[in-house]
Parts: sequence; structure tokens; C-alpha cells
Amino acid sequence: MTSPYQVFVAALPDVCPADPHRMVFTADAGGRCEVFTWDARARRARQVTDSPAGTAHRAIDADGYVWWFEEDATERGRWWFRHFDGGPRLPGLPGAPAGRPSGLAVTAGGTVAAAVATGRRTAVLMGRRGRAPREVLSTTGPCRLGGVTPDGTLIALASSAEDAAAVTVVEPGGRVVTALPGPALPGPALPGPAIPVPAMAGPVTPGPGRPGARLWCQGFSPRAGHRELLLVRDLGDRYALATWTPAGGLRTHQWFTCDTEISARWYPDTREVLVRQDRHGRSLLHRVDLDGRRHAVVPTPPGSVLDAAPRDDGAVDYLWTDTAHPPVPHATDGIALPPPGPSVVVPGRHTDVWTPVGEGRVHTLLSLPEPAGRTTPPPAVFLIHGGPADHDRDAYDATVHSLVASGYAVVRVNYRGSTGYGPGWRRAFPAGVGHTQVEDLAAVRADLVSRGLVAGDASALWGVSWGAYLVLLALGTHPGLWRAGVAVKPVADWVAAHRSTTPALRALDVRLFGGTPDEVPERYARSSPLSCATAVTAPLLVVGAAHDTKCPPGQIRTYLAALAAADVPHEAMWLDTGHDGYDGATHVAVLRRSLRFLRDRLPEPAPSAPGRPPAPAGGPRSR
Repeated sequence: MTSPYQVFVAALPDVCPADPHRMVFTADAGGRCEVFTWDARARRARQVTDSPAGTAHRAIDADGYVWWFEEDATERGRWWFRHFDGGPRLPGLPGAPAGRPSGLAVTAGGTVAAAVATGRRTAVLMGRRGRAPREVLSTTGPCRLGGVTPDGTLIALASSAEDAAAVTVVEPGGRVVTALPGPALPGPALPGPAIPVPAMAGPVTPGPGRPGARLWCQGFSPRAGHRELLLVRDLGDRYALATWTPAGGLRTHQWFTCDTEISARWYPDTREVLVRQDRHGRSLLHRVDLDGRRHAVVPTPPGSVLDAAPRDDGAVDYLWTDTAHPPVPHATDGIALPPPGPSVVVPGRHTDVWTPVGEGRVHTLLSLPEPAGRTTPPPAVFLIHGGPADHDRDAYDATVHSLVASGYAVVRVNYRGSTGYGPGWRRAFPAGVGHTQVEDLAAVRADLVSRGLVAGDASALWGVSWGAYLVLLALGTHPGLWRAGVAVKPVADWVAAHRSTTPALRALDVRLFGGTPDEVPERYARSSPLSCATAVTAPLLVVGAAHDTKCPPGQIRTYLAALAAADVPHEAMWLDTGHDGYDGATHVAVLRRSLRFLRDRLPEPAPSAPGRPPAPAGGPRSR
């Protein structure tokens, strides 16, 4: 590693509604993710934030004020703002409670709406920039802000897509207008997960799911005078767009459907919608005309579109990447977007492998190092994605780059439960939570070994969050298959994690297991790595975070104590951070420690291609 690890949020800049040449974005600043402004006319960037822990959440309003959420190591904080052209930094919502950000919206008229998660409740706030807000309502369960109408008269709140009230529309006074897809609610209790998501984030319902009843909020139309809410609906075997208005209610547009997960975003001045489809590890963009009942594919290169936004003239900006190339912004209307990061290319050969399993075929993204005189298959590192409601994309990943350049094959498996392969694949948990995914990892390993693509005696596992959980479970249930494991911020003890994690993740656990640990204790025990810790034989590196609220440190310490009592070879590394991190130094420390750990336990890889990689990266992986 000869150059800094770069950390930033892989998303397009936010554009000032009144001046498209003024933008705000996140980029690397000396190894931390920070907020910058971009003046497209002058082609000039200016750094706005400088936080010890980094800054990820940002926005810009119609008056040209830049907003950001400043949080501490415990991932709690408040909103701040300053003008695009500079000036003092000021509290955005003075007096608002400190917490975790669950969404921010500022209307053209200056009305500010925000949701802040504090402990077991989420406060929904409204006010004016720089003034003390009023609390619209407080939910008993977590939710996120799904949008505000341009006139500020309706607020959309999104909970879990599984809930009877997946999306609730309220007035600024707190009165519930409707709950979708069910009937109107008598009050403001809103159970479900509070997970801030990007504007083009896809359906993120965890677990097997309830077919035919799930709904995802995509935001209100930005057109002045309109109060139309855009949604994505699960039809059981496909996904469709839906809209809601106060006068017309909920309407599903079944004439346009997709077989895999989609997200959507309004075009600014029409009833057209830009749809991003995640399909088999890659992306498609569609332009959909709701009035004309027409749709067309928006051409993009093969790979992944991490974010996309339509402009007033119909052009589309999008952030593109593939496994070999870091994200690059594309603008089709001539507006100059901020320049991309370093121009690097991941060495090796990148290909796809499909492996038969009970419900179909598991898709794997395989990256093989340059042969460099090798006569035998390379050692392999299975890099396991988190979620479980996520998937590995044909997209740049700094860890993949580092491993391939070091001579390892990298195996990214989109196991059952992953997004991007349709509702049926999402619901396929026949062997139970964790065990289905571990079965798929073992099946892919056997397939790759039989094809002679990777070494049969040199496979390791590496995962973060839910992916780290699968590392621990795989090592405990299939100890003979794996030579080593790296588990970064894992769930190690399901019961303890459930009792001390965030409300959003407790709700996720209940959906995954069909109840709480008190209601279905045997299911939690069967899927918990702690139950099979004594069976682990492969050396294991476990990384925990002292301020982690998602995968709390206490349950990791319990697991480490079980390994020590059973004399299982292991190492522990502790970070003074929360679950998500925006400081590159921390990521570099974990990356270097993990690479050293694997190099000492796997056969020496063949010499890599000349030149070690820089390691730019998108946002951190999370559960």
C-alpha cells in the first residue's frame, strides 16, 4: 500500500434547486470523507467540513445553503449549515435532540423537515433554517423521512416495507392522512427500521419477506403545486411503480414491471420517472412516462450505476463503475460534475460464475490475479457482502483491488437472500437464517475448485457486519473447508446482539427469525456463531468497534472469550469507532492487519503484477 486509502460516499453531488451550477458532494480529504462544494462554472471545489470522524450526510437548499450532519464516534450528532460562498457555520435546527440522522428535506420556501433517531424513538421535526424546530410527532419505532411536498403541507415517513403501514403521510400538525398500503391509522405509532438511504437506494427489506405486500417510499414530486408520492411495490414475483395522491389514493402502474429490485426518482418537471434496476450484479436505467405509458432504456456502459439523477432538460447524470474501474461521474447535458478520483485499473481477469443450488443458481463475481508464471490455481479469499438485503456488484472495491494485486483470487458470492435476483431469491431461506448462505458459500467453493479456478486447500473468508457474521458461522459449521477467517464488526451472539442493538435492527431480527429471542429461542441459538464457537479450527481475526451500536462490542467479547476457552487460534483488533466509519486511517489499519493475517496463514501467492494499488473506496459496508 503506497498511497492513502480514500474514503467517500459513492453518490452524485446534490444540486442546488435554484442554480444547477452549485453542488455539494463528499470526497476524500487526507484519508477522511468530508463535504465539499463544487462551482461548475468556475470548476472550483471548496472543502466545507473538517471533522475528526469524517462527514457523510449532506444537502444543499434552494437558497444555496450547504447542510451537513456532524456526528461523533458514537454516530450521534446534529445538523449544521453555512452558505455555499462561505461564512460562519451555524446550527441548522437549534435545540433539536442529538441522535442519528434519519433524513432531511428543505423546501423551496425554506421549510425544513428532519427525522432524528434517539434511542428507541424517532423525532420528526419541522421548522426554519437556523431556528428551533417543533416536534411534529415522535414514533414508538424507528422510521425515516421519505419526503416533503414542495409546499410543505405533507410529510412522508417510511418504516419497514413489511409493515401494514410501510409509508405514512402526515400533516405538519401531526395528523395522519393515510398509511400505505393499509387503511388510515388512528395515531402516529410507526414501527419499522430507520435506515437513511440515498435518493436512488433500492428496496432494502431484509429477510425472506412477505410477498405481494411490500412498499418502498421514493419521494414526492418536486413540481410546484403537486402532491404526488412515488413508491415501489412488490407484486409477489415482480416489482412495479406506484403513486399516491390525496385525491386519487394509491395506484399501482402494473404496465411497467421489473423482475428484480428497482428504485425510482422523479424527473423535475414532468410525470416521468427515472428507474434504476439492480439485476444480476449490474445496473439498468429506464425512463418511464407515467402519462404516456411508455418506457425506454437509458444507455449506460456495462457495469454498475451507483447513483443517477435526471435534470430539467431530460438529461441524466449518473455515477458509473465496474470491478476494474473506480466510480466515474457522467453528465450528458454539459454541466461539469466534480472530477473523479485517481485513475486506476484493477489488474487481473474479472468474470462471472453460476453455481446450481436448490432454488436455482448462485451468481459469483470472480476476480483472478494475473498468472505471472503461476502453474497452480491461486489461493482464494471469499469476500462476503453484508445486509443480508444487499448484493455484490460489478463495481470497484478497494479490498478486491488490494487482494487481487497481492496475488489472491477474490470470490464475491450473491447467496440466497441477496438483492438483484428477484423476490423469490430474496425469500429463499430453506436451511434457516445464516445456514442457507453458508451452504451457498460452500457450494461455490466446491464448484470453483472442481473447475480448477482456485486452490482446493487455500480458501479464506472475509466479511464485514452481516458478512462477518457469515464468516463466523461458516467457520463453526464447516470448519474443514476454510483455512482462515477475517470477521470485521460481526454479529457473534444473536441474543445479546438483539438485546443491545438499534431498534431498526431488532425489528430486522424479528422478521428474519419470526419472533424475538424469548419467542423463538431455538432459532436464534441455531443461527448464532456463539453456539458453534468451540468447533472453529481455522485461525480467526476478529475486529470489533468500541462504539458500535449495530453489532455491539459486548457480544463480540463474549464470543472471543468462548474462542479462548476452547483454545481456538484467534486474534482480536479493537477500533475506537462506531459501526460505520469515514476515517481512512481506520480502514487502512484493518486492511493492513487483515492482509498480514492472511499472508501468514495461506500459501504464498504467486508474484503479483507490477505496482501495488492505491486504495480508493466508496462508503463502508454495513449490516
